[in-house]
Amino acid sequence: MTAHHQASSAIKPLLAVWLLLCVFTLLSLGLGQGFHSANWLPLLVAGIVWLKGRLVSRYFIETQLATPFIRRVVAVFIAFAPLALVVTGFFGPSIAHWTSLLIG
Repeated sequence: MTAHHQASSAIKPLLAVWLLLCVFTLLSLGLGQGFHSANWLPLLVAGIVWLKGRLVSRYFIETQLATPFIRRVVAVFIAFAPLALVVTGFFGPSIAHWTSLLIG
């Protein structure tokens, strides 16, 4: 196994990524408070959620060491939450109406 494919145990990169994740979380909170009615906010928050997921996947779960199938499954999983945020952000009332028809 080459050095490129070995698990990372260095603390400095993990600490830097963790701090970056904290900054993104605080940024998301600030954006939600300041621009809660902005039409573009769901897209920006979805992008932040996707980026945070990719960082966690890369540096903490280390999906680059997994098989291609597992990497794809994790990538789809990471993409699902931001897509759901965008869909509910733009089409929330319609989705609520259609689900109430299916349930009720």
